[in-house]
This record gives sequence, structure tokens and C-alpha cells, in this order.
Amino acid sequence: MSNADLFTQQASNRRRSILLVAGFIAFFAWLGFGGDWIAWQYTLDAQPGAYRHTVPFLGLGLTTAAAIGALVAWRRGPERVLWSTNAREVIDPQGDAEVRLVNVVEEMAIAGGIRRPRIWIVPDEDPNAFATGRDEATAHVAVTAGLLEMLDRDELQAVIAHELGHIRNLDVRLMTMLAALVGAVALVGDAMGRMMRGGGRIRTRSMSRSHGGGKKGGNPVLIVVLVLWIVSWILAPLVTRLLALGVSRKREYLADTMSAQFTRNPGALASALQKIEHAALPTKSIHRGSAHLCIADPLGRRLNNREGFLAGLLGTHPPMAIRVARLKAMAYQDRRMTGDGGRE
Repeated sequence: MSNADLFTQQASNRRRSILLVAGFIAFFAWLGFGGDWIAWQYTLDAQPGAYRHTVPFLGLGLTTAAAIGALVAWRRGPERVLWSTNAREVIDPQGDAEVRLVNVVEEMAIAGGIRRPRIWIVPDEDPNAFATGRDEATAHVAVTAGLLEMLDRDELQAVIAHELGHIRNLDVRLMTMLAALVGAVALVGDAMGRMMRGGGRIRTRSMSRSHGGGKKGGNPVLIVVLVLWIVSWILAPLVTRLLALGVSRKREYLADTMSAQFTRNPGALASALQKIEHAALPTKSIHRGSAHLCIADPLGRRLNNREGFLAGLLGTHPPMAIRVARLKAMAYQDRRMTGDGGRE
């Protein structure tokens, strides 16, 4: 992979991270100010002394909350992802497996030309790994206990190199922000769902008064906006989850290629991915909102084993068979080029 490809990927991830945050704030601004406009319309013809909705407190509140949520996701997103997996940091490595892990991360950091990330172990028997952080200075690499037990040194090197590829590409910035914002939307959606259910009778009375006035009840613009506003609340968690599903599929191919560059051993990553794929259990410690961060889908969804438009749009990972086939082709090409007269 050329430096131009790397810089292009980094610039794309910076741009998409900004757009993600802007879209997140704009979406909640629409929910807030849209609700204020609907309330204003329904109370516009209220009787003297009755409540009239004139201050857009819902819009101001939700927009502020979204901005704060995005800031927290930026500053605390990596820590929240690691906390959700019950990962523990390897500061003073205990045992041969942890010493080997630390040595491998240091070696691959040197090979990749980046700072050594902080190292974590997730207490899960299923083999998996992920990287998180905002940039090289705040990067973390986490592997499951099952991965340490299952892989040999070359395979572990290849997996760590893959994760460091995500760090160098700044994939971790976009994917960590997305993981944090998915969680924030889910929390806000649940809270507003309870609020809307609890306030149903108040809204019904307000709508009845408006319909009784004869003016607002038949306003087609108001009806359309109200329907769109309700649908937006219903679909908010789904939309962010769909973003999480589609964000990382192509990035996995690029990180696989960078692993082959760092290790000069694409066959090792192919072998590691096959072992990970054949593991029977899902990675229970890694939840749905963070699944797109992992080297392999921790949930074992069938969609990730397929090709096509829908799978490309919604899948978090490319089909493992295709990834392995590409890596084996790289390994075969390397052997052919070095074995036939020493050509390079």
C-alpha cells in the first residue's frame, strides 16, 4: 500500500468522523426543534390563559445534549468501549502468554512506524481482537484470552499488525466514535420512549383541542411533520446501528493488507483468521454496538458470510473465506517471486 493510499484513507476517516458528529447533532436538533414546532402549532390557538408553547426548550435541550454526548464520545469513547468488555490493562505482564503479547505489540508498532498502544486482555474464551482510540497517542489494542491461547507467535503477530493497521489508518477514530454514539442514541431513545408513553394523555388532549378548533387539525404540513417526527424517534436506534453495520467492511481488507506489509507473512494472518472463524462460541464480552471494531464478527451473523449489495451495505466484516483467499494469494505470490530465481 502506497503512502498516497494511506494519506487518502486517513483524510477520509477524518472527514467522515466530522460528518458523523455533525449528522448526530443535526439529527437531535431536528427531533428537538421539530417537536417544539409541532407543540407550537398545536397550542397556537389555545384559549386565553391556556399554555402556549413559545420557548423551544426541547430543541435547545436535545441539541445541547447531543453536542455534549459527541464531546464525551470523543474524549471517553475508547475507555467506555474497553469498560463494556471488562478488559484489564496489561501493565506488568504475568506469565509467558502476556510477555509474548507485549513483545509482539512492541515489535509490530516498530514495524508499522507508530507509537506502542496500550494493551488490554478481554476475559473471553472466544478468539477475537480489536483496536480503539482517537489517534496513535490514545490508541489501545485488546485481545481476548481465547486468542492468546489459540494462536502461535506468527499468527498473533499478524492479528496485532492488522489492529495496528486500523490505528495507523485512523479507522479507530471513526469506529470508536460510532460505537459511542450508537450507545448514546440507544439511551436517549429509551428515555424519550418512556417520556412519550407517559405523556400520551397530555398529547391526546392537546390534539383534541386543536382538532376542535378546526384549523390545525386539518393542516397537512403539520400532519406530515408530526408523522416524520414520530418515525424519526422510532428509527433513531436502528439508523445508528445500520451506520455501525456498514462502516468497516472495506476497512478490513485494507487492514489485512497492512498486516501482510508489517509482518511480510500474509499466510500467518490467513491461518489466524481460519482459527478464529472455526471457533464455536460468540464473543460474549463484546456487545452489538462495538462489534464493528473487531477483527471478526463477534456475533457470528450470517450476513457477514455473503456478498452482494445488501451484505456490502449492512455487513460489518467481509466474508472470511474471501479474506483468507486473498491472503493466501499474497502468500503464494511471495513464494513464487522469491522461489523462482530470487526475483522481487
